[in-house]
Amino acid sequence: MDAELETIASDAVDSAFMIYKELGPGLLETVYEVLLARELERRGHRVSRQVPVPIVFQGVRFDKGFRADLIVGERLLIELKSVEEFAPVHGKQVLTYIRLLNFRLGLLINFGAALFKKGVKRVAN
Repeated sequence: MDAELETIASDAVDSAFMIYKELGPGLLETVYEVLLARELERRGHRVSRQVPVPIVFQGVRFDKGFRADLIVGERLLIELKSVEEFAPVHGKQVLTYIRLLNFRLGLLINFGAALFKKGVKRVAN
């Protein structure tokens, strides 16, 4: 990974931890999404919310199937959850999204986990 991408990822995890520490687990994903986007923008990052993830298969383009929660710096995908624990499909979802977007890294962040460190997963392509 390059240094810029690692800086973005580090800022994202740090920001998410700050939000988790302040508000705790269990709020709706959309609350965490808005707050995380705002904090990353405050730190100087360009953030897009609910970005369509296009699928192209045999010449057919489908834009409406998936939406990425956050895209930071047009390089990092962040998928947010607010569940007690990750399901295996959550990591697969992030891997599929970053492959479709041709990104090298995605973060899966679960604000519903009892411990923040158990709610953060890096997914590399």
